[in-house]
Amino acid sequence: MSKYKIQFIALILILIAGGAVYYKSTRMGMPLFPSQQSDVWTVEAKLQFHATGGPAKAEFYIPRNPPGFVKLNEDFISSNYGLATEVVDENRKALWAVRRTKGKQVLYYRMELTPDDSGDFEPLTSARPRYPTVPTHDETMDAAINAVLKDTRDHSADVVSFTRELLARLNNPNPDQNISLINKVGHGSVEWVRQLINILATARIPARIVYVLPLQDRVKHGQLVPWIQVHNDFEWIAFNPVNGAQGLTPDVLVWRTGDDPLVTIKGGKPAEVDFSISRHAHSQVSVAEQWARQSSSRLMDFSLFALPVQTQNVYRIILMVPLGALVIVFLRNLVGLATFGTFMPVLVAMAFRETSLIAGVIMFTSLVAIGLILRKFLEDLHLLLVPRLAAVLTIVIMMLAAFSIVSVQLGIERGLSVALFPVVILAMTIERMSIVLEETGSKEAFKLGFGSLVAAIIGYAVMSHELLSHLIFVFPELLLVVLALTMLLGRYTGYRLLELWRFRSLMKDADKL
Repeated sequence: MSKYKIQFIALILILIAGGAVYYKSTRMGMPLFPSQQSDVWTVEAKLQFHATGGPAKAEFYIPRNPPGFVKLNEDFISSNYGLATEVVDENRKALWAVRRTKGKQVLYYRMELTPDDSGDFEPLTSARPRYPTVPTHDETMDAAINAVLKDTRDHSADVVSFTRELLARLNNPNPDQNISLINKVGHGSVEWVRQLINILATARIPARIVYVLPLQDRVKHGQLVPWIQVHNDFEWIAFNPVNGAQGLTPDVLVWRTGDDPLVTIKGGKPAEVDFSISRHAHSQVSVAEQWARQSSSRLMDFSLFALPVQTQNVYRIILMVPLGALVIVFLRNLVGLATFGTFMPVLVAMAFRETSLIAGVIMFTSLVAIGLILRKFLEDLHLLLVPRLAAVLTIVIMMLAAFSIVSVQLGIERGLSVALFPVVILAMTIERMSIVLEETGSKEAFKLGFGSLVAAIIGYAVMSHELLSHLIFVFPELLLVVLALTMLLGRYTGYRLLELWRFRSLMKDADKL
């Protein structure tokens, strides 16, 4: 019963860790790989106008919740202007005001956004609009529109297919007489899209104009492009009026809906608006942090990323200790590797992370060898246990200092990291190796020392693995998996791998019998 109890607890711990990792990676955007990056778009709108000398106000439409994107940050840059924002239906406005100004005025709006990993490009939802009234046209235009609508209706089944078929006819490179008459306004222009809305109104289909910003890297003078949205009794569906493509795509940003002026100036001449766009790659972790702050999520406040950077760097090392301990448990319980204690190889492995593996192994073996020689000298002095340990500790620290000084003189930078070695563990290792040498001989002492060094090297390989270090820090819940595996290994009482090798001759004899 106790055996299954531990297995049940381990299963619960693994499920909790797996659920937490899944939520943080899918909902919060935490990356599973350290090199994982996200495209971040920086969009800047520049407003220029000439103030006449009195009070000046500027109203400018800005994106509210652009579908398909997560807004990370936004800035309003203006001097001496008061700023306010307000929501107008599905849109949002920036309101700048100043008591008195004159001459050229420049206002900036800048935002950073990243594509939504869920790929959700659903149109903005709103209340179901009323059916539009049928507009009036002159006799010739009315006949052309009705003819086109009749053919379109015969080849469609619903609002979406009707709109798609209509756009396909209007964008036909070889138009008939009716299409040519309709397209006289200017194919793809704002006036043409407005006329397209009137044509759909003739078919009693609610439609509206929506302005999008094409996203292209290193654009300095971008402009908004008119698209069209139709309502199918459930939601607004966007169409590119030039090519008839349905739905929003990752390369367009919905800026606003409706046909009101983009910017309204009071106390000055009409404004000119320029859009600048740039794309750059950011670490997925920093993107997730910015998104959490922007969305007022409290989960990030209770994560390791809420700690100061210096403290984060400390935990990047500390959190790897349980993983190193799991490696030692595996090597001792399943492999049968003999070591000097459990934590000595882990702490030495941590020192190897700073000194590099080869330099760390050389320093470790040199310090232990010199320490054993000096320990033998102290043994001849017949010191008591505690004074002898204190003397060994003092000698170890003196050797560390000597190594650092010699490294500086020789220009070996790695030698400066020797001070990171756990001096108490080194002192205890030297003391225990000396006792083993006296009691069981050099073979057993070498076996334990070599096993400890091998365990430290393997622990170093695991603890310095970039992917594991990233996962443990970003998803510290994975330590529950480490705990579960440690508990399961703690119940193992079978043969170890080295024991199978050790007793291989007996196994051969048993097979002969």
